[in-house]
Amino acid sequence: MNVRKRLRQLLEADSILVAPGAHDALTAKIIEHVGFDAVYMTGYGQAASHLGQPDVGLLTMTEMLTRVNNIASAVLIPVICDGDTGFGNVVNVIRTVQEYEKAGAAAIQLEDQVAPKKCGHMTGRQVIPKEEMVAKIKAAVAARTDKDFVIIARTDARTVYGIEEAIERGKAYEQAGADVIFVESPESVEEMKLITSSFRVPVLANMVEGGRTPLLNVRELEQLGYGIVIYPTSSTYITAQAVKNLMEELKRQGTTEHLIPQMIPFGDFNNLIGLPKIRKLEAGQFEELVR
Repeated sequence: MNVRKRLRQLLEADSILVAPGAHDALTAKIIEHVGFDAVYMTGYGQAASHLGQPDVGLLTMTEMLTRVNNIASAVLIPVICDGDTGFGNVVNVIRTVQEYEKAGAAAIQLEDQVAPKKCGHMTGRQVIPKEEMVAKIKAAVAARTDKDFVIIARTDARTVYGIEEAIERGKAYEQAGADVIFVESPESVEEMKLITSSFRVPVLANMVEGGRTPLLNVRELEQLGYGIVIYPTSSTYITAQAVKNLMEELKRQGTTEHLIPQMIPFGDFNNLIGLPKIRKLEAGQFEELVR
């Protein structure tokens, strides 16, 4: 089944959709391997893994597009992709949507921040006028060629202007045609309840460890009325800690032998990243090309 149709089905289901964040294609493959139904391509993680820099609007559209293509090509499950601000005005949004769609994204997330944007749980964010973002959402909807391509509208107004303004913006973006509403960084369960009761389309929860929003489990979020939850930073943080621990031990001990029990075995890793399929293709078994 087409990944976009599949994502639509998942969003229409009664149960909440869990989409862990991937900062690279390997992480996306692991997410798929353990059985998740969708993956979230995190802009925060792309900035960290690709540039070694914070999420402050440094990545260009073409750099992000390369990451979209790599991750979407690596898995068969839907990939929900961070599109930042759309990388400019309504004309830029149109091109961004078209390019993300061609690269294999199942959904694009667009936010109403002033460029250069910042991570949604950092302070100092500013938002563009509501009318400007409404025009961007309308442009995004008009630009897609596949009606199943999902447009996610995010507002960062909560931190600066309060929850009422954020919900008002979300309603305007819903009316403009957004398929999913993402009110970033609510600061209490009460605010989260207010958000989920305010929209007819699915609402997205963003669980950032150490962020501004209460860290609830999946069942709690489902009970609050969220239709989808993303964990954008989890894999990035845990990978960074694991590699830091590895390098500190290597520096201290002069060997990695004692760390082998913590590593995925050589053969298992090759299986995970698809070496058996390559071997079959080398042997002329081209039915493996059928996805």
